[in-house]
Amino acid sequence: MRFAIMTEPQQGLTYEEILAVARTAEAAGFEAFFRSDHYGAFPADADLPTTDCWATLAGLARDTKSIRLGTLVSPVTFRVPGSFAKVVMTVDEMSGGRVEVGVGAGWNDVEHAQLGIPFPEITVRGDMLEEELAMLNGFWEEPDGWSFSGQHWQVREAKFRPRERPEGARPDGRLRPSIIVGGTGKGRSLRLAARYADEYNISGMGPANCAQIVERLDAACRAIGRDPSTLVCSAMVGTLVAESDAAMTVRVQDQLRAFGMDTAGAETWLNERTARWIFGTPDAARARMAEFEGAGVQRVMFQDFVPRDLEMVGLLGRIFLS
Repeated sequence: MRFAIMTEPQQGLTYEEILAVARTAEAAGFEAFFRSDHYGAFPADADLPTTDCWATLAGLARDTKSIRLGTLVSPVTFRVPGSFAKVVMTVDEMSGGRVEVGVGAGWNDVEHAQLGIPFPEITVRGDMLEEELAMLNGFWEEPDGWSFSGQHWQVREAKFRPRERPEGARPDGRLRPSIIVGGTGKGRSLRLAARYADEYNISGMGPANCAQIVERLDAACRAIGRDPSTLVCSAMVGTLVAESDAAMTVRVQDQLRAFGMDTAGAETWLNERTARWIFGTPDAARARMAEFEGAGVQRVMFQDFVPRDLEMVGLLGRIFLS
């Protein structure tokens, strides 16, 4: 099993706070740090400040040394695929080849409206995502002169520089950033991952649901003649852990405040999450992780909704990496 930290900086984190989490994760031995790509603040205070995902990843590329960096996930609606491919490769070069890129169709209509970003209906966004995935693979792997004709974008005689790191393979052995498609196991996302991606990331599901999705993902690969073992299956899992029951009580209160809830809703909140999150003391966390591993998940991104609590990041490192 492989492990990464994932944060939601739209909770009002400054760049320095994001950097602190990334450096703490790096020191703890995590292989990767991921952040969300949102312009609107949630889940609690909608008036909190937010930052641009790829601007902050560029900063992290220079201010960290070894940890891999990525996004879960960048909506296709936010950036034109051609310029997005250039941004990703620029940040990858700045980091020494440590970037991973997650892409999706987007879902938050409010943040689009607030910034004047068009938000077509989901079928159109799905079509846009498919074209983006084809274009990313084309820009990064096809020879000069590659062209593409889609409904939303057209490429004529592409020339993309740099296509790969001058010294060859990246630290992860690839010649380009790995591509992650995020989803909840729906047919189209599985099909797109099987055709275009290096990894499929399951979002918000417990181990039992993950096992079912892994089976469907393997079937989607076999349907197009792809070896399922060449497509990594990962899960972004809500996480809240503490050394003791007493410390867990305190951390739960911190989590409730992060979600803008009072203690009156605590029991319902806990019941909704304990079955699918990595939740509780170290023994409980290890037991839940074993369930995810048994379901066929190969990498877990610990989704951290209390990212200013750097001690919890360190504790996760001690639980799973020591």
